[in-house]
Amino acid sequence: MINGDIAWVLISSALVLIMLPGLAFFYSGLVRTKNALATLMHSFIALAIVGLVWVLWGYSLAFGPSVGGIIGNLEWFGLQGVSATEPGPYAANIPHQAFMIFQAMFAIITPALIAGAFAERIRFRTFVVFVVLWSTFVYAPVAHWVWGGGWLGEWGAKDFAGGAVVHLTSGVAALAAALVFGKRLGLGKDPMEPHNVSYVVLGASLLWFGWFGFNAGSALAADGTAVNAFVVTHISASVAAVTWLSIDWALKGKPSVVGAATGAIAGLATITPAAGFVGPMPAILVGLLAGACCYFTVLLIKNKIKLDDSLDVFAVHGVGGMIGLLCVAALGGIGFTSLSDIAGDLNRGEFLVRQLGTIVVVAVWAFSITVGILLLLKVSIGLRVTDKNEGIGLDLSEHGEKA
Repeated sequence: MINGDIAWVLISSALVLIMLPGLAFFYSGLVRTKNALATLMHSFIALAIVGLVWVLWGYSLAFGPSVGGIIGNLEWFGLQGVSATEPGPYAANIPHQAFMIFQAMFAIITPALIAGAFAERIRFRTFVVFVVLWSTFVYAPVAHWVWGGGWLGEWGAKDFAGGAVVHLTSGVAALAAALVFGKRLGLGKDPMEPHNVSYVVLGASLLWFGWFGFNAGSALAADGTAVNAFVVTHISASVAAVTWLSIDWALKGKPSVVGAATGAIAGLATITPAAGFVGPMPAILVGLLAGACCYFTVLLIKNKIKLDDSLDVFAVHGVGGMIGLLCVAALGGIGFTSLSDIAGDLNRGEFLVRQLGTIVVVAVWAFSITVGILLLLKVSIGLRVTDKNEGIGLDLSEHGEKA
């Protein structure tokens, strides 16, 4: 094993962890004052709950020895046989537990992203149960299919750092959640502007910082792939922020601070699946596509479809993940590595079909299972707070505290 690689993966794990408070501030700033604390809590408690789920059974289901390419078995339940000193099957240069804890951070942030779809109206107890069930029945199987020796990876799907496993699953789940939960009370009548734009910028900055571990850490080594992933991550985020800001400025007459921050997150999400496969110049195109496509998806959902995905999770993460996965096939091997190193014997057309198929399969699974989980919770413990408590705000009604 290589000490420098071990150090980089552990540092990257910590960088991804800092994305949770980043997400907490980003989401909290976007909601109204009366729901700021409850929104912060969604990200913070996911760090604890999903972290425990991952140690007990999540890691074994996602990365344990495969059962027919569908799911891992429970051989590593409670991290039995997952060594802190010996390598596992996924990286010979780092200890098995180093790989496990790095992957834990991905598993933790993914359900936390979904919280933006039902912000300001979910019961806290429902959220706690939801993240346990969703991590087990949506995240773990998809992670196994793509990264854990499952059938999608064997079929040829390529997702460097989580375009399908993290962003597509959370984005599509957010779409499902917005449909099942319904709109916030007073939407379109009451003011619902972000209560603290400074929090939004702080959160976006922490996310941008942590994303270097998210993407560059996925190389699992301190090598040239990590360097390239680090560089293209920054490029895509920068271009997407400028693109979103420019469109917003042109259409609304003023440069939006929230828009610039949201555009950066769109660029980060979109480059994620391609970070280890494309060079700097393609990353500029990825950023342009992210800023423009995600921006206009927000307008479509809010103004035409009129769906209350409170914090635009599907438009930013779902659409961003899809674009990024397609860019792996369309731009992979340009400026860094080669197409054959990424796709083997597949030509670009064949590779594009595999990536598109991956999008369809993951989206259908994430959407259908999320709907099933939410409907089960709706008839058992309930989804939404009462109308009275929604009016009071979740900070006081759910937590008895004020931010």
